[in-house]
Amino acid sequence: MGPAGENATDRPVRAHRGNRHGRSEEARQAILEAADDLLAEKGFAGVTMEGIAARAGVAKQTIYRWWKAKTDVLMDAFLQDVAEEPTPPDHGDLALDLRAYLRDLALFLSQSDAGAVFKALIAQAQHDPAFGAEFRARYLDEQRRRDRVPLERAVRRGQLPAGLDLASETDQLVGPLYYRVLVTNEPIDEQFTDRLADAFLRRRR
Repeated sequence: MGPAGENATDRPVRAHRGNRHGRSEEARQAILEAADDLLAEKGFAGVTMEGIAARAGVAKQTIYRWWKAKTDVLMDAFLQDVAEEPTPPDHGDLALDLRAYLRDLALFLSQSDAGAVFKALIAQAQHDPAFGAEFRARYLDEQRRRDRVPLERAVRRGQLPAGLDLASETDQLVGPLYYRVLVTNEPIDEQFTDRLADAFLRRRR
């Protein structure tokens, strides 16, 4: 069979699939970015499937191919953002690790777009028990594990006792950050986060 016959049966099909897949992934990313932006701009109540579709430049039916509700879109958009967050730094010293991590966490919560989305989602979780359970399972449990990393490293290095209640100590360490962000809206600058680190180190002496 000549080249014309081969092209007619194989090449157009492969090219079509590749292009369709590329367009689908581009549309999916556009939807996630649109949902992210709208949530940061308008809050949870201001986001609609119609609004996401308009911002992303896709039909609403396209969104429903992947997600059942706006909470599903927003969750995936947020998880994609936080997946890009760096691992807590390891300087080989607990004091340096704590100061660096608390500063990074403060920046994430108070100044990043992902932090704004986090605040909107945690607020929604208070009104929607099903969404709250999913949010805890898919994100908050992992965030608590991340918050414990500097202390776990210190235990392995022998800088903290092996029997330390890491969950409780971590809550005391990062809790004031979340409290200020979610309740009082007071600043969480480097001076504040360094005081938290220093207070923890004094307790462990």
